[in-house]
Amino acid sequence: MTRRLISSGSPFERQVGYSRAVVQGDWCFVAGTTGYDPETRIMPEQAADQARNALKVIAAALDEAGFALADVVRATYYFTDAACWDEVGPVLGEAFGEIRPAATALIAGLVKPEMKVEIEVTALRRGAG
Repeated sequence: MTRRLISSGSPFERQVGYSRAVVQGDWCFVAGTTGYDPETRIMPEQAADQARNALKVIAAALDEAGFALADVVRATYYFTDAACWDEVGPVLGEAFGEIRPAATALIAGLVKPEMKVEIEVTALRRGAG
């Protein structure tokens, strides 16, 4: 079974040793993705904007891998503060409201103080399994 690595172009991928996504057979595993703007590499202040940016990067990685957001079967959301949930929940609903993957939301510290949200997903190619 072929393993394919997907890069978002971030210099941290090689430096730290990870891929934005890994495709293994009919599965695509997308790494935890924070809210830096993919073009400017600037982190917005609002948690909702961070979530939108993270979802944009995730969608691009899935697309490059031959998947779509509709293929997501599992999502994990990390928040630095439970108060972010009310702000980010509607953004997640816009992206996953009809898809409804199995999901978990956790409160955790993230590696940079400006990070408020991190999103990780797993997708299964439609028609597989």
